[in-house]
Amino acid sequence: MSLESDIKSLVKSVNMELYDISTVSEFEETIYRISVLSSEIVDDKRSSVGLDECANLSRMISPLLDVTPPVSGDYRLEVGSAGIERKLNTLKQFSLSIGEKLSLVLEGKIKVKATLLKVKDSKIFLDDEEYKEIDYSQILKAKTYFEW
Repeated sequence: MSLESDIKSLVKSVNMELYDISTVSEFEETIYRISVLSSEIVDDKRSSVGLDECANLSRMISPLLDVTPPVSGDYRLEVGSAGIERKLNTLKQFSLSIGEKLSLVLEGKIKVKATLLKVKDSKIFLDDEEYKEIDYSQILKAKTYFEW
């Protein structure tokens, strides 16, 4: 098994979904960042992920990274919620965002705001009159957003 699949298994064991893993450098420090979402859906909305849940997951993942370091050299592990407003970079991330409001930039600089209804193959389906079905390859930028 790969490190990512091992992390994914640990995340699933605490009723969460792995959203993203990235390695970033901030202020001359390397950060191994793991972003998660709750698996629980209540009233068609995804439940939030709390600080205690992230800390617990961090304690679970840390021994795994001691055995299989994700990067060479020193790094800091950071486990957190993917957030209510987040970038969407993969079809998997779109699948984890069904039912949420999206802001998209398509080829030709077309901007669309709509609710994501489903993802099938390489297409996303929206509740928009003009853009009901969009091929993933046409999307230049995508993010979820929250209307306050």
